[in-house]
This record gives sequence, structure tokens and C-alpha cells, in this order.
Amino acid sequence: RSEKGFPILEWGDIEKKLGEFSLTTGRGAVHQAEVVGVVGANGTGKSTMFKMIAGEIEYDDGWITAEVKISYKPQHVSVEHDLPVQEWLDAEVGQAWRSGEFQVTVVRAMGVDKLLAKRANKLSGGELQAVSIVICLAREADLYLLDEPSAHLDANARMECAKAIRRTMEANEKSAFVIDHDVYFIDILADSLLVFEGEGGINGHAEGPFRLKEGMNRFLETVGVTFRRDHDSSRPRINKEKSRKDREQRASGDFYSFER
Repeated sequence: RSEKGFPILEWGDIEKKLGEFSLTTGRGAVHQAEVVGVVGANGTGKSTMFKMIAGEIEYDDGWITAEVKISYKPQHVSVEHDLPVQEWLDAEVGQAWRSGEFQVTVVRAMGVDKLLAKRANKLSGGELQAVSIVICLAREADLYLLDEPSAHLDANARMECAKAIRRTMEANEKSAFVIDHDVYFIDILADSLLVFEGEGGINGHAEGPFRLKEGMNRFLETVGVTFRRDHDSSRPRINKEKSRKDREQRASGDFYSFER
């Protein structure tokens, strides 16, 4: 995967309190043409971090420098209007979604070409997610924030989505920051990992980004799960607890097998 370019987003020593919850971070950066996966238990501040980067909420202490254009798909997407999807796309991103390469690598890959006549308020959860991802990726930006893009998508759509994000960033030398709970999804698209640790709803601390293997090992050790690599499909598979493979990987500190 590509060598890191110059940093386009940097942050350090952020502190944020929201009611009873508190979030802290170390120092980190996202580089040009880098895709950073964001992992961690529920309620440890991942979406809060995105909202601060996107400028939707203020942080209490620390710093974020991002002199770049940001395109942001929030965790929860909803729609109030009844425009046909085609008109909705035109209204949001103009002609950007109609370009040949984008049509193939994103619009068709996400199945949105089959939804163009459907009214927005009649879309299912998965269809709404797919259109929201297309809108986010079609915007002209330097940094793309996608909060749980695989939610509501079936297994095949998740894989197509991961590839669509990856291809878009590679084709345009742009950067993405992607929160998701699907380990295989993150495995396909990420160069590095920002890892959130803490007690859900009480506190969270973000460290990284780490190289993918180091970050995945750190994350899986905190949740107590080991993954092996399936020989036939190359997909990560959870090891049965206390199985031979699970015991071997724990003993060697290799919670995430990268053997392909």
C-alpha cells in the first residue's frame, strides 16, 4: 500500500467532556492518500472525535489542525424529503456522481444505479446508507470522514463499499477516516488504525494511528478475541475460544494473523 504523503490532519492531547463521558487522545495525524480505520468498543468516543474534526462540536482542550475540505457521512443518516434519488444526487453533488469512473467504481458497485427513480423517503436502511456513501464520496474534498458505512449493508454490499472507498482514495490521492465494527471491512480498506480504548459511556482514549497489524493486535487484545486468516478466501475468521489456534496466537501475542 502507498507510502504516506504529507499530513493533512493533525491533532494532539484533545480533551472533551459530554455529560458523564470524557474523551482524551494522544497525538496523531492522517496523511495524504492514507486510509485510517477507526476501531474500538461502543461508547468510547469514536463518533465524538469525528464530530470535532468536522467542526460540529468544540473540543475542551488540545488541538486539531485541518486546513482541508472535509466530506462527512455521520453515523445516523435520515432523510425528510421525497425527491427521487437521481434528483437528490444532483442537488447534493451536481454532476460529480455521473462521471464514468465514479459510476463504475462507486455508483454501480453500491447498487445505487438501480435506485435512481426511487423516492428518498421510501429507501430501506441499506439503500439510504448506500446513497449517503455515494454522496459523501462524490463531494470534492481532501479528507472523507465515514462513520459506520457498513451498517445496514449485507455482506456483499459491505465488501463493495470497502473497495469503493479504497478505490476512490487511490484514484484521487485523497484521504479517508473510517469508523467501523466489521473487522474484515477495515482489513480491506485501511492502511493504519486509530484505536479507541476505555469503558463505554464513561471514558475513552484514542491512540495511534498505528500500522494496521499493530493496531489490530492492540484492539483485539483489549476485546480478548483472536483472528486467523482463512486459507481459501483470505478473510479474517474469529478463532473459537481456547481452540489450538486461539491458544497459539495468544501465546505469541499475535491476535490478528496476517498470513495470506
